[in-house]
Amino acid sequence: MAPMSQWSAYRPGPCAITLACMTDTARFATRRRIRTVFVAALLLVLGACAMPRPKAPVRSPAEVRAQLVQLLPAGTADRAGWAADIQSAFQLIDVPPSTENLCAALAVTAQESGFTVDPEVPGLAKIAREEIDRRAAQKHIPKLLVRAALRLSSPDGRTWDERLDAVRTEKDLSRIYEDLIGEVPLGRRLLGGANPVRTGGPMQVGIAFAEQYADEHPYPYAGDDSIRHAVFTRRGGLYFGIAHLLDYPNSYSRHLYRFADFNAGWYASRNAAFQAAVTAASGVPLALDGDLLLHDKGFGDDRISATEAAVRSLGAQLDLSDAAIHRALENGDRFEFEETRLYERVFALAERRQGSPLPRAVLPRITLESPKITRKLTTAWFANRVQRRYQDCVNEAFR
Repeated sequence: MAPMSQWSAYRPGPCAITLACMTDTARFATRRRIRTVFVAALLLVLGACAMPRPKAPVRSPAEVRAQLVQLLPAGTADRAGWAADIQSAFQLIDVPPSTENLCAALAVTAQESGFTVDPEVPGLAKIAREEIDRRAAQKHIPKLLVRAALRLSSPDGRTWDERLDAVRTEKDLSRIYEDLIGEVPLGRRLLGGANPVRTGGPMQVGIAFAEQYADEHPYPYAGDDSIRHAVFTRRGGLYFGIAHLLDYPNSYSRHLYRFADFNAGWYASRNAAFQAAVTAASGVPLALDGDLLLHDKGFGDDRISATEAAVRSLGAQLDLSDAAIHRALENGDRFEFEETRLYERVFALAERRQGSPLPRAVLPRITLESPKITRKLTTAWFANRVQRRYQDCVNEAFR
């Protein structure tokens, strides 16, 4: 169909096909032909608009693996093995293995481990000892008692001190903590029955996330005796990492916000945009951290988050009670939050006051904190670093 500008630009001459130069019979016949042609053209256009867009062709596992081998960094050891495990994860999770999604998974893996299954952490032995000392001080356990316990033999024949001195990876440290909890009464007291190693594997996925995901989606691989141990394998780490990155519904227009969510938690980018809208509507400055509620409250604790307090100040204008606001904010870790009256009304009010549309996703402003981090890093830094790797991968794929 020609653009409307082409039709409007047409200017016929005095008697080119003008009806004024024709007899009544000719004019009637010409009008009918024009009407018939117009209706036929309109039906063709409407039919074309109604046709469903063709779906992307389904690629075979072999085609996906072949593309992955091509896109993996040249120096990657066992490229075929990495490609097979990534392709398998996409198939089992049932996420489309588009070039963009494959590049997203590759970019996060490159950023987090450089395609090393169990990456070494510089200074990990020192970090581990400092963590033990910190916990001992919290529980008022004398250092002399801790040092005496670490000189005892561990299940593998070495002393705990010797094992700590030799530790290089989070997998090794996690095993030490497991043995401490299981074998030494003081270890259980120190660690409270909880292993301090919280991430692992080639995508540095959160172990708590992996355990929760496995509760809802049975782990498909045999041979791993626990989800924690599975995270430290290549296939398990990739499986849970890709699930965390891609297996959740969202309205994002760019993978950039998925990368931020991978670091800060699902929907952190959407929630940070909501916090920005609350600030625009209320005038109350909020930290754009994506965290809508307080999660560390005990029984009888009636404190509320700064975000909830700011939203409550708008309650009359939103026509929502404090209880309704709280119920809506409880959906902050789910897609359904976007469908609540609170979400819609806050953005509507903020945009009226702002006089322009507001984004529905922004990078959270979170400073990353971990004993492994030795310089100031943020979630935005992480997301942008991964985005550059992702874009390089996509450019290479479509070259």
